[in-house]
Amino acid sequence: MTDVVVAIDIGGTGLKCALVDAAGGTIRHTERHLTGAERGPAAVADTIVEVAAGLVDTARLEGLEPRAIGLVAPGVIDETTGVAVWSANVGFRDVPLRDLVIARLELPAVLAHDVRGGALAEARLGAGRGAERVWFVAIGTGIAAAYVRNGRTDSGAHGASGEIGHVVVRPDGPRCGCGMRGCVEAFASASSIARRYAQRAGAKISAADVVARAEDGDAAAIEIWADAIDALADGLRIGITLYDPDIIVLGGGLAQAGAALIDPLTSAVRERLTFQTMPLLVRAELGDEAGCLGAAQLAIDLLAVAEGARG
Repeated sequence: MTDVVVAIDIGGTGLKCALVDAAGGTIRHTERHLTGAERGPAAVADTIVEVAAGLVDTARLEGLEPRAIGLVAPGVIDETTGVAVWSANVGFRDVPLRDLVIARLELPAVLAHDVRGGALAEARLGAGRGAERVWFVAIGTGIAAAYVRNGRTDSGAHGASGEIGHVVVRPDGPRCGCGMRGCVEAFASASSIARRYAQRAGAKISAADVVARAEDGDAAAIEIWADAIDALADGLRIGITLYDPDIIVLGGGLAQAGAALIDPLTSAVRERLTFQTMPLLVRAELGDEAGCLGAAQLAIDLLAVAEGARG
């Protein structure tokens, strides 16, 4: 019987789920469900447990043996205790999600931050494979990052490492959601780009549409996109100085801008470097499957640790 792991990427809107071969990493089954965050955190947690149980049942019906469960979620995650400490998108406040899953399914489980999961997948399976030091930066509604060295991430002492979006680059800039002024996220996240364009031009459009309008010559869009590139370049310079990565992998929804992001950002970062070495700057390869694949990798790692302990 083939061993598989259950992987669930918990988002504010949906749950991306998979059964993944524990040995070869082959995806055996995928499905998606609505999160239903409007029902409250207790209901969401119940749904996650039920979905995990359903995936375990599906595995066994297909002649597969589920061995472990990997979960990733947004917000502040205590990866040591398996607690979702805080998540604005899902509504979690100190939810012991890992233990809830273990209690129901009696299988080992791991809970991690979704960006660290995506970083792990991109480093091992995607755009960063083969590189020793990978810095993954997710640019979406917010901005967060994770550093992967030799295929391993570090969540920090309190589960909050990698928050490059909340590094201040414009002290007199707009207020960020974290309470500070002039953070990278206040200029370069998809939500801030859309909000700043609405304030400037009076039109409520997506960040992707702002990028498209900038390419078409819209003056307001050009200025806002240039501000975003500049703020992001300043943030990346700080990360390069601290981490000295081989490669920076850009993920998240805004990375879909492709060359419109990568080309000017590469030039802007290079112009800011003095003694630092310019890393390769590339777009992520795994798209919205990265978090789920990362959850699977975490579950596979959990099994490897258990096997090592027994050995």
